[in-house]
Amino acid sequence: MRIIRYLKNCKVAVVLIVCLLIVQAFTDLALPNYTSDIVDVGIQQSGVEHAATDEMTAKTHDEIAMMLPADDEQTFRDAYTETDSGTYKLNDQGKKEQEELDRMVAMPLVAIHYASQIPDLDLDQVMQAYQTGAIEKRQILDMLDEAKSKMGNMGDSIVDQQAIAAARAEYEQLGYNLSDMQMGYLLRVGLVMLGLAALGMAVAVIVGFIASRTAAKVGATLRAKLFRRVVSFSDAEVQSFSAASLITRGTNDVQLIQMVTVMLLRMVLYAPILAIGGIIMVSRTNLAMSWIIVLAVAVIGVLIIVLMKVAMPKFKIMQKLIDRVNLVSREMLTGLPVIRAFDRQPFEEQRFDEASTRLMKTQLFTNRVMTFMMPLMMLIMNGVSVLIVWVGGSYIDNGTIQTGDLIAFITYAMVIIMSFLMIGMISIMLPRADVAAQRVNEVLETKASICDPAPEKARDAELSASTGGAAIAFNDVSFKYSDSAECVLEHLDFTAEPGTTTAIIGSTGSGKSTVVKLIERFYDVTCGSITIDGVDVRDVSQEALRAQLGYVPQKAFLFSGTIESNVAYADEEMPASRVEEAIDIAQASELVASKEEGLASPVSQGGTNVSGGQRQRLAIARALATEARAYLFDDSFSALDYKTDAALRQELHARLGGKTVVIVAQRISTVLHADKIIVLDDGRIVGQGVHDELMKTCEEYREIAMSQLSEAELNGGDAA
Repeated sequence: MRIIRYLKNCKVAVVLIVCLLIVQAFTDLALPNYTSDIVDVGIQQSGVEHAATDEMTAKTHDEIAMMLPADDEQTFRDAYTETDSGTYKLNDQGKKEQEELDRMVAMPLVAIHYASQIPDLDLDQVMQAYQTGAIEKRQILDMLDEAKSKMGNMGDSIVDQQAIAAARAEYEQLGYNLSDMQMGYLLRVGLVMLGLAALGMAVAVIVGFIASRTAAKVGATLRAKLFRRVVSFSDAEVQSFSAASLITRGTNDVQLIQMVTVMLLRMVLYAPILAIGGIIMVSRTNLAMSWIIVLAVAVIGVLIIVLMKVAMPKFKIMQKLIDRVNLVSREMLTGLPVIRAFDRQPFEEQRFDEASTRLMKTQLFTNRVMTFMMPLMMLIMNGVSVLIVWVGGSYIDNGTIQTGDLIAFITYAMVIIMSFLMIGMISIMLPRADVAAQRVNEVLETKASICDPAPEKARDAELSASTGGAAIAFNDVSFKYSDSAECVLEHLDFTAEPGTTTAIIGSTGSGKSTVVKLIERFYDVTCGSITIDGVDVRDVSQEALRAQLGYVPQKAFLFSGTIESNVAYADEEMPASRVEEAIDIAQASELVASKEEGLASPVSQGGTNVSGGQRQRLAIARALATEARAYLFDDSFSALDYKTDAALRQELHARLGGKTVVIVAQRISTVLHADKIIVLDDGRIVGQGVHDELMKTCEEYREIAMSQLSEAELNGGDAA
C-alpha cells in the first residue's frame, strides 16, 4: 500500500499508537470477563469465589483432609492454620495456592455438604472408622471416584458449581453475612471495571490525538512536496496533467489520504489486535461454540469480497470524474466574460450539469452499494447472537457453562465480528485512497524536463560576476514541443547585444513568444544553444539565470495584495524609491496617484480590479524593479495606447541605456526605433536589421508595416 509508505517518517508515532492500542484492547477485552464474574460470582454465587473457603470449621477441615490423597492432604493442612476459636483459616501460603486448593477440596466439600441427603451415610462414623484404622484412605478415595464417574462428562462442571454452594453453606454455618460478602465483591469488581473503562477512554483519546496529528503531518508533508514539485514543473508538465487535475490532487486526493491515514492508525491497526485478543479470550471461555464465530467471519468475508468487486471499479472512476468537474468549473469561471458575451450560459450550464451528473450517478451507485453493508452486518451480528443463545442455552442446561460465561462469549463474539467489520469498512476505503495516493505519486515521481546542472558543474559564478547588459545569443536554435513532430522554431541565429533593444515581430503563430520562453528556459532548445555572455543557459541554475532577466509575460498577471507588494514581488525588502522609479518608468505613476491609498492600494487576485492597460503597466514595473541585466517583454505593450507606448519606450531607452532589452510585439510602432528587428515567419528568421533596411529588403516586414501604418507615418518614424 502506498499510504503505508507515507508513514515511514512517523515510525515513533506508529509504534506508540500500537502500544497504546494493545492497552486499549486489553481494557476492552477484560471488561466482558468481569461482567461474567459479576453475573456468575457476584449474583449467582453471592460473592463466593473459591471452594477453598477463607475459614472453615474443624469438623469440615478434618473430613476434607480424610478424603484427600496423602500428598494433597499435606498441602491442604499446610494451607490452613487453626485459630483460637477452634476454626481453621486460610494462611498466606494457602492464598498463593488457592486455585490448586479449589481443585483439591471441590469433591470432598460436595460430599460433606450433601452427605446428609444420602441414606445410610454417616460421615461421623466414617471419620471414627478412619481414625481407628477400620477404613483405609484408599477405600474412601475409591468411593469418591465412583460417585464422580456416575456424573459423566459434566462431572467437573457440576462438582465446581456444587462446591461453591457448599462453600456458601460453610460460610453461613460460621455466621458470615453473605449479603455483605456479595456487596463487597460487586463493589470491588465494579470499581475495577470503572478503572479499566476510564483507562480505555483515556488511551482512546490519546490514540485519536496522535493519529490525527500524524495524519495531519502526512497531509502537510504531501502538500508541501506536491507544491514544490509542481513549482519545479515547466509548462509542458503542467499541461500534461492540467491545472485542474493538479489542484484536485493537491486538495481532494491529499485530504482523502489524510482521512484514511487516521482510520488506518485508529482502526486498521486496532482491528487485528482486538480480533486476536477476542479469539484468545473466546478459547479460554468455551471452545465448543467457536464454530459459530468461524461461520460469522466467513460470511462477513464473502460479503466484503462481493461488495469490493461491485464498488471498486466505480471508486477508481470517481477521482477522474472529480477532475472533470474541477476542469469544467475552472474553465467556466476563467472564461465567464466570454461566456456572457456570447450568451452561452445555457450551454455551459448543461456542460457542467453533465459532468456533475456523471459524478453524482457514480457516487450514488457506490453509496447505494455501501448502504447494504451495515444492515447486512447487523443482520449477521444479530443472527450470531441468537445462534449463541440458542446453542449456549443447551450448554447451560447441561451444566457445561454458566450464564455469565454465555454473556462473555456473546460479547467476545461481537468484538471479533466488529473487528472484521472494521477491516471490511476500511478495505472499501483503502483502495480508493490508494488510487488517490497513486495520483499524488504520479505527480511526485514526474521529473521536470527543465533541471539544474549538478552544483559542481554549474557556471553560476561566471554570470554573477558579469556587470552591465547581457549578451543573449541564439546559435542555430531549433525547437519543437515534446508531443509534436514539427519544429516551432528552426535554425535561429541572432544576438541581442548589451545596451541595445532587440525587437521580434512576425505574424500570429510565428513563434515570437517561444523565443522569450526559451531565453527564460521555460523550455529547453531541441537543437543548438542559447547563451548569455557566452554561457549556455543549460549550464547554470534556473535561479542564477532568472536573476539576470526581468520578464513580462504576454498575459499580465497580478497577485492579491497591494500595488507595492506586486511591484516589489522579487524582493519584499525592496526600497520604496526603487518601487517608485519602476512605476515611473512603466508610466503607472498616474494610476498610483489616482488611488487614495497610493502604493498601499489593494489589488485583487489576477488584478481583476484594474484595467488591462493598468495591469500591463504594473507587470512591466514589476520586471523593471528587479536588478536584471536584460529585460524581456513578451507582447507586453498590446494593451497600451500609442501615446503611453511611445512614452514607455522613450523611458526604457533613456533609463535602461546599459541594459539589454528584448521586445516581442505585434504593433509596428513598438519596434520602429529598435536597434535590431528580428522578423519571424513560420518559425524562421526571414529578416534581420533596422526598420529602414527591412522596409527595403524584407517583404514580410513591409506587409506587416503597411497593414498597420500609412506611408507618411512610416516615413515620419513614429505613430504616436
